[in-house]
Amino acid sequence: MRVCGVELKGNDAIICVMTRENGLYDIPHIRVPKISINDAGDAEQMKKFQFTFAKFLSDYKIEHVVIKGRALKGKFSGGPVGFKLEAAIQLIEDITVDIVSSTYIKSAWNKTQVNIDFRDTGLKKFQEEAFSTAFAFLETK
Repeated sequence: MRVCGVELKGNDAIICVMTRENGLYDIPHIRVPKISINDAGDAEQMKKFQFTFAKFLSDYKIEHVVIKGRALKGKFSGGPVGFKLEAAIQLIEDITVDIVSSTYIKSAWNKTQVNIDFRDTGLKKFQEEAFSTAFAFLETK
């Protein structure tokens, strides 16, 4: 199964693609570590973001998108732009989108018997949460 882990932060969708086959994990090299939008209030830019994300998914033959959920209110709540980006991703046709909580991710990491040091993945530091999201999802499937 090939999944795309996503962390929404500000105007960016930070991404990490990961596959799991026969118990082996693989992180293929991707051309962009994040997809951004300048003005989320502009409908054309939202459409362009959605088209770009959908094209990315089809180029890498991704079947499943897993988004790290954010709180709806409180100190650590997500901003309005992040929720718009989340909706744009969820509305892309022919893909399955799951939103997973931080608790779900931590629980999967605690139960796993696979020991992965993030520094050995070759990913950039800012992709760590997207990586954790994708790994946790694959580990529980």
